[in-house]
Amino acid sequence: MPKPIKRRELIRRPRAMGWSGPDSGGSHEVMYKGPQKITLPNPHRGDFDWSLTKRILEQANIALTDWDKL
Repeated sequence: MPKPIKRRELIRRPRAMGWSGPDSGGSHEVMYKGPQKITLPNPHRGDFDWSLTKRILEQANIALTDWDKL
């Protein structure tokens, strides 16, 4: 089972894949890559559970193999 991930890492990896942001998108922050948009959770104390990270990756169409390369 993958480990929880820090918010900084949750932002760094998509940026390395060409995503921009995060920008304010109302109650949550969003990142963009062309017409695609992913919604990021609000900052919280502590790390994010892997299940939440997996849902964000699915929303962004990022394969786990690509995610692990970074």
